[in-house]
Amino acid sequence: MTEQIIDAPALDAVPPGKSPGRRALDRFMRNRMAMGGVVVIAIIAILSFLVPALSPHDIVEVNWSHVLSPPSFSSGFWFGTDVNGRDLMVRTFYAGRISLAIGLLATAIAFVIGVVYGSISGFFGGRVDAVMMRICDVIYALPTLFFIVILVTVFRAKNIFFVFMCIGAVEWLTMARIVRGQTLSVKRKEYVESAWAIGLPRSKILTRYIIPNVTGAVIVYVTLLIPVNILIESYLSFLGLGVQEPLTSWGLLIAQGSTELAGAPWLLIFPAFFLTVTLFAFNFIGDGLRDALDPRDR
Repeated sequence: MTEQIIDAPALDAVPPGKSPGRRALDRFMRNRMAMGGVVVIAIIAILSFLVPALSPHDIVEVNWSHVLSPPSFSSGFWFGTDVNGRDLMVRTFYAGRISLAIGLLATAIAFVIGVVYGSISGFFGGRVDAVMMRICDVIYALPTLFFIVILVTVFRAKNIFFVFMCIGAVEWLTMARIVRGQTLSVKRKEYVESAWAIGLPRSKILTRYIIPNVTGAVIVYVTLLIPVNILIESYLSFLGLGVQEPLTSWGLLIAQGSTELAGAPWLLIFPAFFLTVTLFAFNFIGDGLRDALDPRDR
């Protein structure tokens, strides 16, 4: 009877299990809708930077002989022109720069405020936590858009970065609550208790052990917050409180196009199309991240 010989080195060749992060990335990449959203955002971002840079027309260049010209390849105005004869394609993709920047930077501001505020509230607990959460409740009682309009109107700032700050300064509330809940759970972990035992100061425990371990919980919410901030900027620009001329954004173009809808529908169709596609793409990415990071699937 022939004995079966087991090749010991072959056993060592078995690849080790993937890390949780790698498994989450694999699940995300298998999500066609999420990857499609990534591709769409990448294409829009690239076009937003290349088209205005390579086009022979500028966003403020006036062509009086082509006022309200419909889209045409022969004339060189692929998206048509506006009431001042300006190239709508250049203005639409330049607006993409502003809208994407507002979405990303306002979300980054909200992320920083929310993570710091929520982690401090959950870490210290007690009266500190109670007071900080009551402040959140008071701000929550005000409608978000109404509060942003008040900030923009009171300070009367024309700088576009102030719009970023106003939006980000309001959209951190939900993020702070998520981080607070995660902090209450993390601070009871063994490694945090060990840090307390060896006498590490509170500041080091907070920055070294608490904040790095709670930020992962808000990644999905951050992705979903980007389209919300883009939409808020569109509302503000539609009301005349957001981006101002000579700069432009999708919201401002939609506001201008809505006044000429009967005679020049392309002024509304193109910016509204790119805004809608961007919002859907970010939502698909957020859904993909949520599915990939869902603990029930790990």
